[in-house]
Amino acid sequence: MSQLHLYNTLTAQKQPFTPITAGKVGLYVCGMTVYDYCHIGHARVMVSFDVIYRWLSRFYEVNYVRNITDIDDKIIKRAGENGERIFALTERFIKAMHEDADNLGCLRPTHEPRATEHIQEMLDMIKILQNKDLAYQGSGGDVYYKVENFADYGKLSKRKLADMQAGARVDTVDDKQNPFDFVLWKSAKDSEPSETKWQSPWGVGRPGWHIECSAMSTCCLGENFDIHGGGHDLQFPHHENEIAQSEGATGKPYANNWLHVGFVNVDGEKMSKSLNNFFTIRDVLKDFHAETIRFFILSSHYRSPINFSDTALKEAHTALSRLYHALKLFDMNEITIDESLWHSEFGREFTTAMNDDFNTSKAVSVLFNLASEINKAVKNNEMDTAKHFAKILKTLAEPLNIAQANPHEFLQKSLSDDGLSEDEILAKIDERKQAKSDKNFALADQIRAELKQKGVELEDSRAGTTWRRI
Repeated sequence: MSQLHLYNTLTAQKQPFTPITAGKVGLYVCGMTVYDYCHIGHARVMVSFDVIYRWLSRFYEVNYVRNITDIDDKIIKRAGENGERIFALTERFIKAMHEDADNLGCLRPTHEPRATEHIQEMLDMIKILQNKDLAYQGSGGDVYYKVENFADYGKLSKRKLADMQAGARVDTVDDKQNPFDFVLWKSAKDSEPSETKWQSPWGVGRPGWHIECSAMSTCCLGENFDIHGGGHDLQFPHHENEIAQSEGATGKPYANNWLHVGFVNVDGEKMSKSLNNFFTIRDVLKDFHAETIRFFILSSHYRSPINFSDTALKEAHTALSRLYHALKLFDMNEITIDESLWHSEFGREFTTAMNDDFNTSKAVSVLFNLASEINKAVKNNEMDTAKHFAKILKTLAEPLNIAQANPHEFLQKSLSDDGLSEDEILAKIDERKQAKSDKNFALADQIRAELKQKGVELEDSRAGTTWRRI
């Protein structure tokens, strides 16, 4: 069996993965700031790390930690705009986040620490940084990290502080000693609600964003752990600042491996509310099957940028339908997961792909090869062989959590609410059946053609007529 290799952003190369503790993996992923519904970019991070979690869990005991940022400037602003309490807002969007992740077939993390539950750990870390001359309090009351005193600042993003300083404008808004110093503790404003304020040695206030993840990851996984992940946009400054805080406080390496998920573009441009090309998960789920969205995400390598569009999702639906079409002739209760099938040629090929930095696009191509073998065997009336390949397909697809549903239910699921309802389709099938019984074959052909024009394919067999969306 091939060894797992990861592309480590820190070293900028692919390297063999060896856990710190044999048989166990600590995985931390930056989660959502819960002030709004999750968007399709969040979906990509959710699904990508869900598959990474599932694949690692085949070989290791995985402690998967994904934090929740439930105190932040955006949360305070949104709650004020809505006229609701901070924690009413965050609870509502935490619930919505879980609904979206569940709909996309994602497993819940082992732990989901909330920032507001770890304020003391943040205060303790800031005190250590201040004692090491890595933090200072400005005249306005905010506490900042002193980047110049951390020699390795910029090692993750491959940026040199001197180069960044040369191109930076002097910030006259606050009292930072260096433009790249970042806030660890924010002094409270009189206008802010009391539920956003905590006591600290530096006065009443709340934590900065970056310190939250350093404290929560250390609390849940220890001072040094195996894998830290998140979206590519977090690489700088968020993850860079996490390293500075954590390694500055402990003197130890923070995370051994850094994994970053690529951007989601919309028609070639980065998704942005300002460009009006921003899509929430629940908006997309109104028009597309959740498994189609999941398949769309997994059809590309997690580090590559992907282009989101209705056309791309329709193509993903068509491609995923090919897998289900290959499985639809079988009783899925008999097509069971069989671990021994991982030793097959297809199983080894799939494993090699996944152990190559979780290359789901190559792994999916193995599933399409299996679908071709199933169709070939069915055509030759070699049903036992076809059934064997179907079992392999379902077994290998399980870690991706695709092709596990009832094929007929998936194939009959509409791409949108604009198509014919199931009752309307069945009525047309009955009408066609009567036309054939009356030997009115012209009408029967006309009904078939009308249904196909509306995105419904009929398939006749000895057992009767079945249908699927196309």
